Amino acid sequence: MEWGSVALYFAVVVALGGGIIAASRLLGPRRPAPEKLDAYECGVPVITSPRQRLSVHFYLVAILFILFDIETVFLIPWAVLFRKLGVPGLVEMGMFLGVVGFGLVYVWRRGALEWD
Repeated sequence: MEWGSVALYFAVVVALGGGIIAASRLLGPRRPAPEKLDAYECGVPVITSPRQRLSVHFYLVAILFILFDIETVFLIPWAVLFRKLGVPGLVEMGMFLGVVGFGLVYVWRRGALEWD
């Protein structure tokens, strides 16, 4: 019986998802036009093929964004437990921020943050 509630929940979720898709298909407007069927990317009309290669610089900026986003993820729990961790926690976070700051200065000097 302990799996019965899980099965019931799963059935309700699947039925709700299927019902929403069916309702959208039945009740949604159907006026296809070339403008509506065209790819939409941030309001900019499509100029080139979507299969073109992206610069490596784009991926570098994305990786740097993830790196500094992870830094924020580590800062929030530290800020919540700041009083409990005391001076050793402050020293450890200072070392962590020093390493991340060094990395930021490094990529800045290398020109990774310059967008041409």
